[in-house]
Amino acid sequence: MTKFYKFLISIIILALVCVIFFLAKSNILNLDSLKNLILSSGYFAPLIYIIAFALVPLTFFPDSVLAILGGSIFGLGGGFLYTSIGALIGGSISFFISRILGQSFVEKFENDKLKNIQELLKDNGFLMILLLRLIPLFPFDLISYGAGLTKISYKDFALGTLIGTIPGILVFVNLGAQWITFNKTSIYLSVSLLILFIIVSVFLKRIYINKHLAKEN
Repeated sequence: MTKFYKFLISIIILALVCVIFFLAKSNILNLDSLKNLILSSGYFAPLIYIIAFALVPLTFFPDSVLAILGGSIFGLGGGFLYTSIGALIGGSISFFISRILGQSFVEKFENDKLKNIQELLKDNGFLMILLLRLIPLFPFDLISYGAGLTKISYKDFALGTLIGTIPGILVFVNLGAQWITFNKTSIYLSVSLLILFIIVSVFLKRIYINKHLAKEN
């Protein structure tokens, strides 16, 4: 890709970030207004939600909060489907930004976690993406940016993302779906599943990811 096209894409991305930042600062874009927008959108509600989730890195909303919101609006089935689509699109955007613009763009955000992710993805790209997505202790977008800088195919990246995000999405969407019913038993079960998910994630990180990084170093 020529320098001109890289520059053009950079300008478009910067403009988009500025627009979202302005909306957030103007209090036009917040969780309540987003919820009202989705609820008032009728048949377009799923599309609005998917777009919002895909733009999580620019909206300053934690993806877990949006997933809970999705569950409260669409229920478990719809919330899971739309959140999965939004997560895949959002991850793909970060992946292609990194792959198209290259190291010169991403290195501005580079830190030890991003370097670790790049190390993990050198081999067994699909398996590592799958494991990293299963572990919410690694930032979602850093994984996508790191993957874009490696030779991993988009097919492996997308498949690993789609499968690896299933448990986390189910936990948070279910929490939102059960919360609106105010069923104490269901809420306690959802919170217990969330705690279990975090414990398993920490275990996977310590046993597998840290071990693999130590071997690489």
